[in-house]
Amino acid sequence: MRVCEDLSGVDRAWLLMDRPANPMMIVGLITLAAPLERARLCELLQRRFLSFPRFRRLPVSNALGGSWIEAEGFDIDDHVPCHALPRPAGQRELETLVGELASTPFHPGRPLWAFHLVENFQCGSAIVVRIHHCYADGIALMKVLLSLTDTAPGVARARPRRHKPAASAAGVLDWAGGLLPAALQHTLHEGLSLGAKAVRLATHPVETSTLARKAFGLVSELAHLGLLEDDPMTRLKRPLSGTRRAAWADPLPLAEMRTLSHVLGCTVNDLLMSTLAGALGRHLSARGDAVTGLTIRATVPVNLRAQFDDPPALGNCFGLVFVDLPIGIRHPLERLYAVHAAMQRLKASPQALVTLGLLQVIGSLPASVEEPVIAIFSAKASVVASNLPGPERQLYLADAPLSQLLFWVPQAGDIGTGISMLSYNGGVQFGVMADRQLVPKPAELVAEIGREFERLALVVLLGAERVID
Repeated sequence: MRVCEDLSGVDRAWLLMDRPANPMMIVGLITLAAPLERARLCELLQRRFLSFPRFRRLPVSNALGGSWIEAEGFDIDDHVPCHALPRPAGQRELETLVGELASTPFHPGRPLWAFHLVENFQCGSAIVVRIHHCYADGIALMKVLLSLTDTAPGVARARPRRHKPAASAAGVLDWAGGLLPAALQHTLHEGLSLGAKAVRLATHPVETSTLARKAFGLVSELAHLGLLEDDPMTRLKRPLSGTRRAAWADPLPLAEMRTLSHVLGCTVNDLLMSTLAGALGRHLSARGDAVTGLTIRATVPVNLRAQFDDPPALGNCFGLVFVDLPIGIRHPLERLYAVHAAMQRLKASPQALVTLGLLQVIGSLPASVEEPVIAIFSAKASVVASNLPGPERQLYLADAPLSQLLFWVPQAGDIGTGISMLSYNGGVQFGVMADRQLVPKPAELVAEIGREFERLALVVLLGAERVID
């Protein structure tokens, strides 16, 4: 067993979050407008995907740490299984397969990833990608997947020139420096020279004052997170069965969203989150939950990487924020501005940095300690909502036109509903991945999301109050 690198605290935290009913698995879906042969996919993965050495390795955790070890007898054929959908091999059949694969654990003893090739989807093919969250976060893995694509058929794409080490929370949080509590400081700042830092702060009183304010903000935000009440009980808070189901709809027009956001003085992200809140409210109300005046929370990943990261560094470097979703507000504009105000408050807070630091600390503790801590934080939200920016132009994978691109991040603890928002080629794709006990028919929730966006557009364009109900 050859040890290749240490397992960072954050990566170890995601590894230890695995539960039988809730695996920490990132799931991607790529649909292609032309057939793709398995040999061609294996050759592409060999050249581009495996240029990242980590994907030949296994994560191994011990009492207080962990390592990446070289997988013995690695064979790419083990990671590219083929599937045949039952005829007529349309979207519903593919949704069923995606849910089944998202509920299936990885093969023990092999690197925790797989590309499942569906050879008979519509007139082309589909690829269901499964990668454990400990390998990298959604932003990094999206860049890795996009490195498999080209902007035109027949164009050779160079492999990444070098592999960057896993992202470190220490670099992101360095500005909080020696002013954090000693235990947290030691975990977040591996290798930091505290003596040199102290000399610099002593000779730069302005910098010392700035750091003190920032550190106070971190401590205040940590206290705020600890005092958050548990999310209200709805059918989204039921015990998990371990069986996942998936659904998605046709993309919403990105240009129309940008126009609406400009007219309304908000962001596209505000529109997306407000649309989601409205759809969740109607979905729960139709199934008997009392939602009038109710607000639930979504856990939303926030990228903390450098803007330009090429080639992408693996590992996890993101924080989490708790976003209020006013599902009990029916009026689209009133709900939109409530979401906008909540998002503005979060932009001014260090919540994402604090949660990244907490993940680093949790990942450095015994597994028995992590379980109750994750349970406490998962009780404070009902869904996970991720919004990833994708490419705005048509892409090709092994010369086949890429039709659709979806991406789901896992839901930790007792959270069992994930909503994905991903932009690609002029559209925004909504997808739902949920435990069957919580959302038995996710296609109904996806359809409600589309209708909720139409209601907002009609209210803005026509001033038609009657479209609200």
